[in-house]
Amino acid sequence: MAHISQDQNLLSAFNEDKDVHSATASTMFNVPLDAVTQEHRRKAKAINFGLIYGMSAFGLAKQIDVSRTEAKQYIEAYFENYPNVLNYMDSTKELAKEKGFVETVMGRRLYLPQINAKNKMLQQHALRTAINAPMQGSSADIIKKAMLDVDAWIGRNNPDIKMIMQVHDE
Repeated sequence: MAHISQDQNLLSAFNEDKDVHSATASTMFNVPLDAVTQEHRRKAKAINFGLIYGMSAFGLAKQIDVSRTEAKQYIEAYFENYPNVLNYMDSTKELAKEKGFVETVMGRRLYLPQINAKNKMLQQHALRTAINAPMQGSSADIIKKAMLDVDAWIGRNNPDIKMIMQVHDE
């Protein structure tokens, strides 16, 4: 999300080699970075991932065990701190409605036939997918490119080695 949205506050956490969830927790809970607790970080992680996947205040409240009002305040604070994330999400949804697809950073398209559906549940799912797919798809594109590069290097340097798998998310 940091790369795609180009949100300066989010990018700075990565550029300064900070743990992004702890950096978010520091802002959200108004505590110094070195005073962020595991509970702060757990909640911030749920906020970081939940909001970019379209989680509502109701869903966030359940996830981090707070009132819906408090969850709504966290959502507002998150988007105040990361305004380009909200801008990216809004513009991506509008573009997806207009074009009927979204793209990964490498240009691969995901078509969203339900993006303008009359059925609001189908449309909402497509809108959440429009936000999520460029990030998930870009990650998949990058790891596949890296696997091809590693395989080519192995072929040139040590053909007896065989790549058998890659592990996502670790």
